[in-house]
Amino acid sequence: MAGKLRVGMIGCGGNARGHANRLSKIPGVEIVAINDVSDDAIAAMQNTVPGGDGVPVYKDYAKMIREVEMDAIEISTPHTLHFEQIMAGLENGLHVLCEKPMVCSVDHAKKVCRKAKSSKQHVMISYQRHFMGPYVYAHSAVAKGQMGAPTFLTAWQSQNWLAITAKWRGDPKLSGGGQLNDSGSHMIDVLLWVTDLQPTEVFAFVDNRSAKVDAVSAISVKFSNGASGNISIIGDCVGPQFKVYEEILVWCKNGQLVIRDNQLYRRDGDAEMFQVPPEGLPKDKNPDQAFVDLIQGNAPNIVPPECGLRVIQLTEGAWKSAETGKPVKVKK
Repeated sequence: MAGKLRVGMIGCGGNARGHANRLSKIPGVEIVAINDVSDDAIAAMQNTVPGGDGVPVYKDYAKMIREVEMDAIEISTPHTLHFEQIMAGLENGLHVLCEKPMVCSVDHAKKVCRKAKSSKQHVMISYQRHFMGPYVYAHSAVAKGQMGAPTFLTAWQSQNWLAITAKWRGDPKLSGGGQLNDSGSHMIDVLLWVTDLQPTEVFAFVDNRSAKVDAVSAISVKFSNGASGNISIIGDCVGPQFKVYEEILVWCKNGQLVIRDNQLYRRDGDAEMFQVPPEGLPKDKNPDQAFVDLIQGNAPNIVPPECGLRVIQLTEGAWKSAETGKPVKVKK
């Protein structure tokens, strides 16, 4: 791509400012416009972006897309807004990096996948674990058959998530769901990505803990290769609001992988489990650098919209199971 890569920011909250800060450090990238409905968020973004006072500001993202020449957008907004914003970007010939979850329904996910496939633009989801050494290593080990086929999976995540539902995350019209659809979507995504398994059936118990959205979820899953597993999301954990604790375990035919606090442990056959040292892991990358590399043709898209489809397929199935009290076939 000749010249600078021009990026527009949809959303100026704390997460978006993290993206903007990383983009500002990538040579050949320029943030050319910012959008948010909050004056405070806009002001904070202007203090983040180098020369931010001179960057055009918009309250209407659609107007920003129409009026400012750009190559790509990055979306960091409440979840239920993502679908409309992704589609608007693609319809205007822009590459899209979207925060998780990609969308909040299987039908919307399928529409994004179809639109992305028929266009010349890229859609990437900002699931950062795809670019972190322990998860990349685990994905590669399973994909290369080093561990044998996965036979059982388990993952848990705990967070004082209820403490942050006072804002938009507690409003289903904006969040589209609770912790399972928020930070919990990271767990679902990375579990499916590391193992490359397709969920076929799900049974779930969900408790809102007095919130308007799900806070605690206990989920059992069957997969297409015959494997099974459990996913536990605990949103009423005592502790700092944004501190997340989690663990992923993958039992395979010939070994076991454990990721705990971003540390990777491996067992081969009957040998003792060992920690894979940092020097034995791929180097970390961030989604913004990966997005730029993708657009410039220097790297593949390892978080395409199909990842978002798989996440919402399992999530939607869990919600339906909890509502009906019965196992549910995962929607294709």
